Amino acid sequence: MGADKKTIEDVLLLVPQKHPFRFIDDILEMDENHIIGTYSFREDEYFYRGHFPGRPVTPGVILIETMAQTGVVAFGIYQLMRQGISSDQMKRLVTLFTMVDDCEFNGIVSPGERVIIKGEKIYLRRGNLKTKVSMERENGEIVCYGVLTGRGVDFNEK
Repeated sequence: MGADKKTIEDVLLLVPQKHPFRFIDDILEMDENHIIGTYSFREDEYFYRGHFPGRPVTPGVILIETMAQTGVVAFGIYQLMRQGISSDQMKRLVTLFTMVDDCEFNGIVSPGERVIIKGEKIYLRRGNLKTKVSMERENGEIVCYGVLTGRGVDFNEK
């Protein structure tokens, strides 16, 4: 059974990235094997001023970060919740994005566009979550995809 509205709200609250570096607006569905989230790139995002003046385009690294925040960070938080890790314990964790593999870009994302991010679990073992993640436009056209890996690290431990 998928996550209920309360669980989705809890996951979103625990995502450590905040404005202006938060690229996840909502989670549409989530279960132990997949996640679907959304993000709308605002026309006033800080990076559009320089990338590129007169013809703003969302940088590829931001597209990867957007996929990671849904497909690794939020999905990883949900996986930890399912394992019984408390919210207090998770608040101490920062998710480190550790690897991107086979990433391909098929199009650009312009200011004002809403994208849908889909992540499918490949594995969760020894604290590492590896997912196959894609980003698409609302019409289903794939913008980019790749295999992303990350893990939660407690920066308070010495």
